[in-house]
Parts: sequence; structure tokens; C-alpha cells
Amino acid sequence: MVALQMSIGTLNDLLDAAHDAGRIPPKPIPAGLVSAAAARTVWVGTGVLGLLLVLPSGALTLAVALLGLAIGYGYDRFAKGTAWSWLPFAIGIPLVPVFGWVGTGQPLPASFAVLVPCAMLAGAAIAIANASADVELDTASGSVSVAARLGLERAWLLHAALLGVAVAVVLWTLMASGPEIGPVVAAIAGVAVVLGGVTLGATVGERRASPGQRRLAWEMEAAGLGVVATAWLVGLAG
Repeated sequence: MVALQMSIGTLNDLLDAAHDAGRIPPKPIPAGLVSAAAARTVWVGTGVLGLLLVLPSGALTLAVALLGLAIGYGYDRFAKGTAWSWLPFAIGIPLVPVFGWVGTGQPLPASFAVLVPCAMLAGAAIAIANASADVELDTASGSVSVAARLGLERAWLLHAALLGVAVAVVLWTLMASGPEIGPVVAAIAGVAVVLGGVTLGATVGERRASPGQRRLAWEMEAAGLGVVATAWLVGLAG
């Protein structure tokens, strides 16, 4: 998964090299820190490596990996900077835990009926937050991202609502399972990080977060959601 995500991210930087020129902090390719040729080698090499590493886990795991790679490449090439940029996130993020689980050779547990819809909501929310961080650059380049289409205030409100629903359902199902204290504390800590990100990136009323604050905010939200999802899985497994 690390290799596959590296391939997707590298292609993203390759396609956006001209768009990212002058960005602060600078991106590696337009800043001259990494050549386009080297980036293309990383893009292809890590994609092939990731698929080779998946092969011993069986055809189903390989199929999930190929689907995830296709969704990631599709976002890079077609969806990024458009009003549909949220869709690859909403579909792709739920595939990550599915990929990890089917790699064990075991059928998906019933709890994934909750995890997958929540991950779809969270994925859409993260995509909106990500677009909000770059809305000035996207607007200047003529791109109409989902954040630009909605406007920063409505984009923030929608993404906060989606995160709120996802986190509330996850916490409710976790507490209903009677877990040990460890996963509960970890989940609460993850929620605190998510809420910190939502607050930092707030662009509503008199509050106007800067591009740097919005960028840090969505990164905090993504990290916090990772902690919440891990705690939820551990809690239900226990």
C-alpha cells in the first residue's frame, strides 16, 4: 500500500508541476529538487513494486489493489481540481481497510457494513477540505474545484457535517460493543485531533482561515481519522 500510494502521489506531482510553480512551501519538481525524469521512474517503479508485493496475497487482493490504483490515477488525471474531486476519495479511502483485510484471506466481518459507509463520508469530507486548502491556486489557474464551486464557507460547513456524522457513528458503534478502555481513549484522542483540524480550518462568519491553516487543518483531520478508524477496528476485534 505504501508503494501504491507513492505511485499515485508521484503522478499527482508530475501532472501538477506547472500548476505548483511558486507554491509556498515549494513542491519538489517545480522547485528543482527532483527532476521530472526521476519522478516518472518513481511513479512507474513504485506502482509495479506495489502490485508485485500484492501477488502472493491472491487474486482478490490484487483486484482491490488495481482498483485502488485506478481510482488514484483517475483522481490525478481527471478529477483533481474539478467539482468531482471528492468522488475518488469517497470510493478510494474505504478500499484501504478492505485491502488490508482481504489480504489476510479472511472474509470481511459484519462490522465493515458500518466502516465502509463512514469511510465514504469521511473520504468526501477530506477531499473537500483538501480542495479548500488550494482554492486560491485552483481559482487562479482556472480550475473549478468542489471548494470553488461551493464557496469556502459552504465547503467548510458541508465537510464538517460529513465528518461529524462519520465520527458520531463510529464512536456510537464502538461504545456499544463494550470495548476495553484503550481503544476508547485512542478513539477520543483521534476525534480531538479531527475537531482541532475542523476548528483550525473554519471559514465561516467572521472566521477566515488562511490557506496555510486550511492545509494544516485537512492534514490534521486525515491523521485523526486514521487514529479513530484504527481504534474502532481494534475495539471491535477485542
